[in-house]
Amino acid sequence: MKVLAVTSEIYPLVKTGGLADVAGALPSALAGLGVEVRTLVPGYPSVMSRLDGTTPAAKALNVLGVDCRLVQATVEGLKLIVLDAPALFDRPGGPYNGPDGKDHPDNWHRFAVLSMTAALVAGGALDDFTPDLVHAHDWQAAMAPAYLRFAKIDKPSVITIHNMAFQGQFPARIFSGLQLPPEAFSIDGVEYYGGVGFLKAGIQNASAVTTVSPTYAREITTPGFGMGLDGLINSRSADLHGIVNGIETETWDPASDGRLEKTYTSRTLKGRAINRQATAKRFGLEDDNSPLFVVISRLTWQKGIDLLAEVTPDLVAAGARLAVLGTGDAMLEGRFLELSAAFPGRVGAIIGYDENLAHLLQGGGDAILIPSRFEPCGLTQLYGLHYGCVPVVARTGGLADTVVHANTAALNAGVATGIVHAPDSANALRQAVLEAVSLYGDAKCWANMQRQGMKADVSWQRSAAAYAELYASLLN
Repeated sequence: MKVLAVTSEIYPLVKTGGLADVAGALPSALAGLGVEVRTLVPGYPSVMSRLDGTTPAAKALNVLGVDCRLVQATVEGLKLIVLDAPALFDRPGGPYNGPDGKDHPDNWHRFAVLSMTAALVAGGALDDFTPDLVHAHDWQAAMAPAYLRFAKIDKPSVITIHNMAFQGQFPARIFSGLQLPPEAFSIDGVEYYGGVGFLKAGIQNASAVTTVSPTYAREITTPGFGMGLDGLINSRSADLHGIVNGIETETWDPASDGRLEKTYTSRTLKGRAINRQATAKRFGLEDDNSPLFVVISRLTWQKGIDLLAEVTPDLVAAGARLAVLGTGDAMLEGRFLELSAAFPGRVGAIIGYDENLAHLLQGGGDAILIPSRFEPCGLTQLYGLHYGCVPVVARTGGLADTVVHANTAALNAGVATGIVHAPDSANALRQAVLEAVSLYGDAKCWANMQRQGMKADVSWQRSAAAYAELYASLLN
């Protein structure tokens, strides 16, 4: 079976969030199941620089008025089809915004070209690879199913929603630039509230819709989580599948992780103490025996970071420490810098993202806080489980699906892996933090939760099997 994956980012070449991790890890897991995946990705500078030294095959195209070429190469074990379109992707800034932090004004064009290119590949544009199925990820690739449909290319497609909050909505005036037939600007095409909706088009036109956890699949059928698309999601309920993400357990393995000061296993948890000391030093925290809570997150309202800011004084009063790594809303960045100054030695904040430091935090923190208001899947709690960094999470989306709450029954049965609290509540988060501090005081109980988490299967194997089964059902 041959699958063309389409994504705007892929680890380790370009990453802004969990989408890149999924796009980078899923192909290798599927390969073991007889599924060959080639991934179409934009030719950002960070991607093109990794093609040096290869001998790629290239094919010239003109897509939506843009001269480009398709470059095939294998990088870091990933079979890539790179869309080399300098006019669209060779520019400073991130994948979606410029150095000023503002969205590129032509994002609609950039990712429409990506999506239309996917349809061309599905239709036979490459001599050596014609996929049986197209798997598009998020709004940036979501026009691919629409292009397949309106070009009458008879190939099934899957759209995976990683976060319903990001939909790719644009004004109606861009429709003429999409080179779709007039009938596509309709409620069963790409039209969305008088404009053009990229994610809406993908959900409407794909053969199947997946999202990244069973709970989130249920949540997005409701107005509170559907972000205006719940009606459409409900109309596609027979084709909706919730498949929880996994993690790449070769890169993320505490027994061999070179980014840690000390590697360890579930049988050698004492080795975490060295990582704990290194984490405290890196964040300017006191080195004592109090519980060390860590945060690795975008600092945004969605992630509940405003709730954490409110609760931080209570965390410190309970005798705990807090290390925060992240970037996002300027006000929240400033608030955690203020908290760091107000509680020296007890609260530390580093504004930015550092992959190496993220590994150290998982290997050195006692508990990872994830108070999200909504969380389609979440990867940091999976890393936390795998590294013995006990997750303290909100009961939503994939967080609810992957963490076993430490209630009395679960503790007595020895199956608890973390603490789960109600979302969107500072008081619930406060109580969860105090509960974690109390449980941490029982060293035997805490170590058992760590070991249970480390035993959990957070790899891609089960999830990849579910995707392979879905692909097969569509082809049959």
